[in-house]
Amino acid sequence: MEKSLEEVFHSGKFSHGKQVGQLETALAEFTGARYVIGVNSGTDALVLLLRACGLRPGDGVLVPAYSFFATASAVVLAGGRPQFVDIDPETYAMDPAALEAAVTDRSRFVMPVHLFHTMADLDAVAAVARRHGLTVVEDSAEAIGMRRRGVHAGLHGAGGVLSFFPSKTLGALGDAGAVLTDDPEVADTVAALRHHGRTGRTLNDFPAISTDSAWPGVNSKMDDIQAAVLLAKLPLLEEQIAYRAELADAMTARLRDVPGVIRLPRSTAVEPGDRDVYYVYLIETEDRDALVARLDRHGIGTEVYYPLPLPHQPAFAHLGHREGEFPRAEAAARHAVALPFHPDLSTGDVDRVCDTVRSVLTGGGTA
Repeated sequence: MEKSLEEVFHSGKFSHGKQVGQLETALAEFTGARYVIGVNSGTDALVLLLRACGLRPGDGVLVPAYSFFATASAVVLAGGRPQFVDIDPETYAMDPAALEAAVTDRSRFVMPVHLFHTMADLDAVAAVARRHGLTVVEDSAEAIGMRRRGVHAGLHGAGGVLSFFPSKTLGALGDAGAVLTDDPEVADTVAALRHHGRTGRTLNDFPAISTDSAWPGVNSKMDDIQAAVLLAKLPLLEEQIAYRAELADAMTARLRDVPGVIRLPRSTAVEPGDRDVYYVYLIETEDRDALVARLDRHGIGTEVYYPLPLPHQPAFAHLGHREGEFPRAEAAARHAVALPFHPDLSTGDVDRVCDTVRSVLTGGGTA
């Protein structure tokens, strides 16, 4: 990493330069995408992808009711209107039957999200999309390394995205993201939009700052410092993905029979070429908030994903959704919690976390 960063410092080109181009090539090789376009965050990647795919003002974009806020805010920032869909409680992705029921005359896009460790049911989503003439774009921000029948997440529709936020499976030292697509027109449009709508070659080409702008784009160029960090970390990714799977198996084995645990992660990778990738390890328990407080007193951190379903966020109050409309998303918001999970975790750490969870949920953790 130090060597890569030193190259950036010596080059004097700190944004949208050589290292970004090298990272795009490396990520294309890793994912199998024809085109990878580096941008400055996973959120911007979603916004630019939607715009490049032809989202018009007011178009409906079907999104799951349970996800990170950027899933829905990106739709608004791109000019669309989020239409919320309840989830499958096992995968936390949008439920295909609920998706079918949520389609309206306004709907033009559907955005499945791959959350936590597994992918949405893309075959079922695609079938609904075909019946209603919808464009599929994937919020695959958490899904680097995930595949279905050998095809990487983000490449099952018009395009997808990656986030390299520091906590992600492949994380930078700050914000960074990318768009994945096999469509040359989408790729060219995203590449222009990230640099103020400028056409032609702009990557690592400083004079192109004066070229014409075809669209009202934004400043979403990736910093070369982040690209250098990601290039240094990418060769370790497969090893870390494998270790994450070992950690997840160990945690599942220790928590499978714990009273009070009402749901553990379940794999949907069942066919040749399928692969789940554990970004976080999420469980559900009836009194989630009490467990969080007790684990905190034992020095064990947790993260609540996500305490408020998207339709009930204050930013979407004007859409008029009420409690009870999305019962499975609302249940997940009440019960789900992520336990400590990262490649620096040791088997001893896993034992400590799982033993403490067991003790707390069985009444032994009184501290």
